[in-house]
Amino acid sequence: MTNRIDIVRAARHAFVDTVDGLTDAEFDHGTTLCTQWSPRDVLAHLIGTSEIGRYLRAPWRLHKINAEVVTAGRGRDRAELIAAARRWAQVPDRAVAGLLLGDLAMHHQDVLRGLGRSREIPSVEEAAILSEGVSLTVQKLQPTLLRYRVEPTNGIGRPRGRGTVVRGTAEALGLWLGGRNISDVEIG
Repeated sequence: MTNRIDIVRAARHAFVDTVDGLTDAEFDHGTTLCTQWSPRDVLAHLIGTSEIGRYLRAPWRLHKINAEVVTAGRGRDRAELIAAARRWAQVPDRAVAGLLLGDLAMHHQDVLRGLGRSREIPSVEEAAILSEGVSLTVQKLQPTLLRYRVEPTNGIGRPRGRGTVVRGTAEALGLWLGGRNISDVEIG
């Protein structure tokens, strides 16, 4: 897969396969690293990002838009939501496919880690998770990379920031930068 659209399509299908394989209880009420969202909610959010115009027109309303999308997703039955996800997975928007790969890959890990599961992460997705974590610190105006220097230990991505060294895989560092409560980074 050399085409960015193919990479995003594969990542979307992998995520949909993950949530489709959950039990009903896990799907509706399972723990994720997005502490206020179940796997169902994460899925609704990701499908909602296909309406990128809403986000671009009012980036200061990001959290409100996410809440609206998640609330709407809670009103759909599981089969309907999975069918919508399969359509979403097949047709990534060419203009923003690469931009949203980090969000998608990070949320895939949110669901898996929240449920105590794992997967082999394609390196392009792992790099995207690290970039997404860096981006989130900037979007939230957090001085994290002024206080910490993140150093990937698995050869994916490059060190960033300054200050106290934090080491871990690119995936773990990206999740940590994104505000996830994980224990597999080494600080100091």
